[in-house]
Amino acid sequence: MGARGDLSLRAFVQSKSPDKKNMRNGWTTGICAAAAAKAATIALRTQGVQTLVEVTLPIHKKHTFAVAHCEFTAASATCVVIKDAGDDPDCTDGAHLTATVSWNDEVGQIELKGGAGVATVTKIGLGLQVGQSAINPVPFKNITEMVREGVGECLNNKGLRVVISVPGGEAMSELTQNARLGLLGGISILGTSGIVRPYSSAAFKVSIAQGMDVAVGEGLSTIVLTTGGKSEDYLMRLRGLPQSAYVQMGDFAGFSLKRAAKSGIKKVIIGGMPGKLSKIAMGKMQTHAAGGQVDLGFLAEIGREAGASAEIIQRIAEANTARHVQEIVEQHQVQGFWDIVAFKVCEVSRRHVDGAMTLACMLVDFGGGIIGQAEIGEEQD
Repeated sequence: MGARGDLSLRAFVQSKSPDKKNMRNGWTTGICAAAAAKAATIALRTQGVQTLVEVTLPIHKKHTFAVAHCEFTAASATCVVIKDAGDDPDCTDGAHLTATVSWNDEVGQIELKGGAGVATVTKIGLGLQVGQSAINPVPFKNITEMVREGVGECLNNKGLRVVISVPGGEAMSELTQNARLGLLGGISILGTSGIVRPYSSAAFKVSIAQGMDVAVGEGLSTIVLTTGGKSEDYLMRLRGLPQSAYVQMGDFAGFSLKRAAKSGIKKVIIGGMPGKLSKIAMGKMQTHAAGGQVDLGFLAEIGREAGASAEIIQRIAEANTARHVQEIVEQHQVQGFWDIVAFKVCEVSRRHVDGAMTLACMLVDFGGGIIGQAEIGEEQD
């Protein structure tokens, strides 16, 4: 009969503060997995319940984690560390990173695999082998190092098998882009620093880059960058390209275009609704609301280019939002208005990447219909 130890789970009741200066950092799935693995290794080696474990982060800082659950026998041990994402809105917040460590006959070797709730890689382009568990290289190295610390000299005559699992990981993955990236059956074990910084753009940019890597890995030379899930759904129905061709860029138009050029993409189709795309047409490569509203004077000038009357131009200039402008343009049948916006999106985007690729733009309304489109490529120059 093995020993067993349990700690009460901390009630995660702190509200998510809107004040970014006072936001708490959190911990990545990778460092939580490393902590659970080291704790389980020590429990197995010492045959003692572990309640705290100190680990070294990939950035060489140390931190002590609480071990929420620990049980062991002479042959294996299992420990759990609960992920605290701090004030970051992360779907893996509260995940139980679980490590089961057991002895084997591979002297001096540490075998590390993913178990239930950890995704399996099914597509190339992610820097991981197809068929392998989705434990990214930095956490893989960190987990292995922490296990080696925990096992000590016992590795001189034994080997270890380490399995990382995440109860409920498959359900969590449905809130991520994993399935599209070919990461099936759970979440990824991630984290290059060990620290999650609230509302950091870094994680989103990693997702964009991975999406492009998968597209390139599948031999695609055209991708569709969309500003969000709804516009992506519309573009998927309209374009009929493979799912891997669609990458949600969110507010990061500039980063996404540069990354596409670096990846060797030959054509980028930018899809979205009037608000975000009007900002890009103005040359704003970061379209978050915090960067300001759509310049209605700019859209009024588009109305002038489209041949609208002075009265309609004035109404556009005094509109409340880009959606309001759309209603005015539709009501008064200002032909070509959104085609001009789409052309300007192509112009500024192609300029942003020094003409490295063909740029197309498709503006859709809130019902999914195309209201404007344009394309600029070498044949049009």
